[in-house]
Amino acid sequence: MISLPSFVSVFFGMPGVPQIILIAVVILLLFGGRKIPELMRGLGRGIKEFRNASNDDADKKIDDKKS
Repeated sequence: MISLPSFVSVFFGMPGVPQIILIAVVILLLFGGRKIPELMRGLGRGIKEFRNASNDDADKKIDDKKS
């Protein structure tokens, strides 16, 4: 019989290869093969915008300290 702590650590710890494969299969089934590139492109653009905004904010703080 599986004890509760080992069961919890298997399913709620860091995701391993089987969990990542399961997540990828579920995403593929939900969105289909044709939608995934569009979703990843949108995700990449969102990350790029976030990075640019955070860099602009950091630059603004540095400029404020110099003034």
